[in-house]
Amino acid sequence: MATRDTTASSASALPPGALEAVPRWGEKAIYALLVTCAVVSVATTTAIVISLLSPTISFFGEVPITDFLFGTEWSPQFGEQAQFGVLAIVVGTLNVTLWALLVAVPCGLGAAIYLSEYASRRVRKVLKPTLEVLAGIPTVAFGFFALFFITPLLQDVWPGFLGEEPGIFNAGAAGIAIGVLIIPIIASISEDAMSAVPGGLREGAYALGATRMRVALRVVVPAALSGIVASIVLAVSRAIGETMVVLIAAGSTANLTMSPVESIQAMTAYIGVTATGDIATNTIEYDTIFAVGTLLFVMTLLMNMVSIRLVRRYREVYE
Repeated sequence: MATRDTTASSASALPPGALEAVPRWGEKAIYALLVTCAVVSVATTTAIVISLLSPTISFFGEVPITDFLFGTEWSPQFGEQAQFGVLAIVVGTLNVTLWALLVAVPCGLGAAIYLSEYASRRVRKVLKPTLEVLAGIPTVAFGFFALFFITPLLQDVWPGFLGEEPGIFNAGAAGIAIGVLIIPIIASISEDAMSAVPGGLREGAYALGATRMRVALRVVVPAALSGIVASIVLAVSRAIGETMVVLIAAGSTANLTMSPVESIQAMTAYIGVTATGDIATNTIEYDTIFAVGTLLFVMTLLMNMVSIRLVRRYREVYE
């Protein structure tokens, strides 16, 4: 006891700031590492923007921006008869993304609600890692899965009264495959958000006589809405940026259509097909790649800005 008192008295006898003056090299190293990671992230984004700007400016020096954004004909490699209306491949990208979300959002949210509110701890430990394995499957495999399994299945079950049957390459098959691909993103992030909802909210709802389903849909989901919105936006970004699935299963025909049975060309697929080294640099065809990439970058940036606003608006803070 005397030793403890002596230690306390000696510590109190030190001049102010003596303990703080001791250098903590470990903390400084960690701080420097974190700052470096932040700087690298910002520098990478800045480098991407800079690499896109020069060819894009060169492209718009020859093609009016209004013709590019609002034109409906897309044939940039047809020489003197080339058309640069990017709207056709923008609609193709949105077409595939729409069908992907129609698959991924219900399945992902359903899986998240089951894992968060219904599954036992043992079942959750097995199902959640199994579900996340889907995110590790190469996208080329999903592309061939769409081409050789989903497309023949659609051709067999597509109702005849809806008109044209799905072709070999179609937006619906690619959209379904991408939807399966992004299910783990929505399910995992949404389940984490739902699990973070305080148990007191559930207990209060049960005390009022609510059923488990009503608690899940009326209490847990609204409380975790910011995390759910974030998961869906991240999944949309993943779907818009997907290349191999749409390249293999959706074709390369720039059709201005939202039909799931027609062949389309997405923005990423066009970049993937064109940027193969077969076209000469410093040409209008070469600069088209960067113009499309810049537009895709701007679309993703705007979507992320909207998502940040939505997340802040619906964020719930608990003590």
